[in-house]
Amino acid sequence: MQVRKVTDMNKLIGNAVVGQSGGPTAAINATLSGVIRGALAAEEIETLYGMRNGVEGLLEERLINLSEYFDSEYKLTTLENTPAAALGSCRKKLPKKGEDDSVYEKLLSVFKKYNIRYFFYIGGNDSMDTVAKLSEYTKTHDYEMRIMGVPKTIDNDLVGTDHTPGYGSAAKHIAVTLSEIIRDCAVYTKKAVTIVEIMGRDAGWLTAASALGRAAGIDAPDLVYLPEVPFSMDEFFSSVYACLDKHPNVVIAVSEGIRFADGTYVCEGISASSVDAFGHKQLSGTGKALELAVKEKIGCKVRSIELNLPQRCASHIASKTDLEESVCVGRGAVEAAVNGVTREMMTIVRKTTEPYTYEISHSDIAEIANKVKEVPREFINEEGNNVTDECVKYILPLIEGETSPEFRMGLPVHIVL
Repeated sequence: MQVRKVTDMNKLIGNAVVGQSGGPTAAINATLSGVIRGALAAEEIETLYGMRNGVEGLLEERLINLSEYFDSEYKLTTLENTPAAALGSCRKKLPKKGEDDSVYEKLLSVFKKYNIRYFFYIGGNDSMDTVAKLSEYTKTHDYEMRIMGVPKTIDNDLVGTDHTPGYGSAAKHIAVTLSEIIRDCAVYTKKAVTIVEIMGRDAGWLTAASALGRAAGIDAPDLVYLPEVPFSMDEFFSSVYACLDKHPNVVIAVSEGIRFADGTYVCEGISASSVDAFGHKQLSGTGKALELAVKEKIGCKVRSIELNLPQRCASHIASKTDLEESVCVGRGAVEAAVNGVTREMMTIVRKTTEPYTYEISHSDIAEIANKVKEVPREFINEEGNNVTDECVKYILPLIEGETSPEFRMGLPVHIVL
């Protein structure tokens, strides 16, 4: 980990606050556990508070004393195996500096009231926007703070890091689920097409994970479509016909965000799109749109499946590698901050792939926020209807290892704050 050495000059004593933002994952609580572990071990941090529902809760002073609550290793381990966001989440967009500084003035007053000197925000792209804006505002004030972005997103679309905590577990769930769907479809001889819609508005990393089965000698989808390549109905129908000529049961994985060459989303033909606080279109219905198209054009049996929420928080099949890295990233954020680092996001740097090794580092948040890391074109085949072996090789180490959550009466034990 690249952190500066503590000196008397940059030693900052006070309290800390941590929050979770954006979509929940199977690993975001493992990252929270890492922050808690780091704070409990840091002599510079007297009390670690958790903000309920991100910056929304912070503005309303809805805080929980995490230093007091997490008084045992059992609680921390249980937290690491609990899906979703234990502190609650939000999708609040902070105004640009100068537009409505009253929000920042309120935040600063809360920081001063609780003597908060360390701010940790766990989230994805939109959360890093919050970190960047807060970092920019505090540059012009004399209240010393250390502000750190802690990455989390199943979309794996944050720049500056090899991958993001949360992605490995979601990728594992998708790869396993697709292999089970394929096994189900393979029992019949009647020609049929099954279209599986997977999350991914701008980046196709999750859908790419559907192909991982082929590395383990397990069947993978016949076709895989990502938003990085313009979608063509003509190519789609041609590929489906070709697959049906080979075997009767065709399984296709598609990103919810696939769009035509003119930028129109495939799903826009059958559903009205709304937008969230950050201006992102809310997508759904891509699989259904293609199901209707296949039914009309080809006429064979066809169904669509939308994986929807379960792909985010399926902790019963989480990646051990993902959870371990998540804890390291959270702990690393605290270690970096107490050593003088601020206004940066923690990153994972891949050292080698075979065997897989990595290190934890950090980068300037201003160079990360509001940017999207897409699947490289070289990870997608020439036809644009599947991923390459290099793509599979990149993802595979991130899903390895099985976790051992506690079960009670056949059901996993979760911690609820």
